Amino acid sequence: MTHRRGFIAGAAATAAATLVPTSSQARASDEITVRKPDGLNPVGVRTDGVKLVPVVGGKYKVWTKRVGHGNTKILLLHGGPAFSHEYLEAMSSFLPPGGYEIYYYDQLGVNNSDQPDDTRLWTLPRYLEEVEEVRQGLGLDRFVLFGHSWGGILAMEYALRHPQVLKGLVVSNMVASIDAYLVHTNALKQTIPAPARQRLEQLEAAKDFDNPDYEQIMMEHLYVKCICRLDPWPDALMRSFKHLNKAIYLQMQGPSEFEFSGNLRGWTVWDRLPQIKTRTLLLGARHDTMDPKDIQRMATLMPNAQAFICRNGSHLSMWDDQAVYFKALMDFLRRV
Repeated sequence: MTHRRGFIAGAAATAAATLVPTSSQARASDEITVRKPDGLNPVGVRTDGVKLVPVVGGKYKVWTKRVGHGNTKILLLHGGPAFSHEYLEAMSSFLPPGGYEIYYYDQLGVNNSDQPDDTRLWTLPRYLEEVEEVRQGLGLDRFVLFGHSWGGILAMEYALRHPQVLKGLVVSNMVASIDAYLVHTNALKQTIPAPARQRLEQLEAAKDFDNPDYEQIMMEHLYVKCICRLDPWPDALMRSFKHLNKAIYLQMQGPSEFEFSGNLRGWTVWDRLPQIKTRTLLLGARHDTMDPKDIQRMATLMPNAQAFICRNGSHLSMWDDQAVYFKALMDFLRRV
């Protein structure tokens, strides 16, 4: 594909002056993204807000998409690790109509972005560098950073490293350490009926995570109660599951949301929370895999934060407690 991009960029450059609309025309569309050759994106053509951004020093590219226009710009960090942006698509139904400019992006290794076969890339520090590369590539400054789940880990770490570029921070459905997460998920496992729980413990002891029984128990007794409580699950969520990069997920998380053996184990930010001075919203949910009490405690440790708990939601409360979730989010954004 590299030679094709080079050909398109070269050919389009000669016609850029006639193809690029005026600023008023560009404001009416989400489509114009590139005004000069960058080796990745065609110049002067309409791309529905899609822009490819170089990362890892330009070695790879990640997919981004702008939706809407507004003075407040919001970069969305999806969870996983290694799910796609698609399960966040509910954002488009609420934020752009409210006057907010949002940016989806698939992190490296996922869905529309490059998927290199290099296990050295799948670490928190490297993904943290990627977020800054994406910010620079999109030209964002004084923006709101939104992170859900694993994206919340990235968002908190980014706020500690780059507070000067942030206008606001939203951490959705993520607590301040993996240990706190495990305490709560282990308690949730105890709610499984005894026969199924005993079978689950046998499979975990044998590390037989590919056994169909393991997936069935996870889905029937935990995922439908703690991940998303809708029936059926939204199409956007199913597409994210379809596009999951299992190799990255296994390396960083583990075999499931309830069995954590990846390289994120041991991560914590509890002692650094007081250093996050950016205005922050911490979103949680009553039925989440994250303990709402931990999220409320986080707000007490941060100098400019507030917590909001969705009473009927789970880990994906932007879907299963949607009206409440987005009211809290938009109330916060109006004050940023």
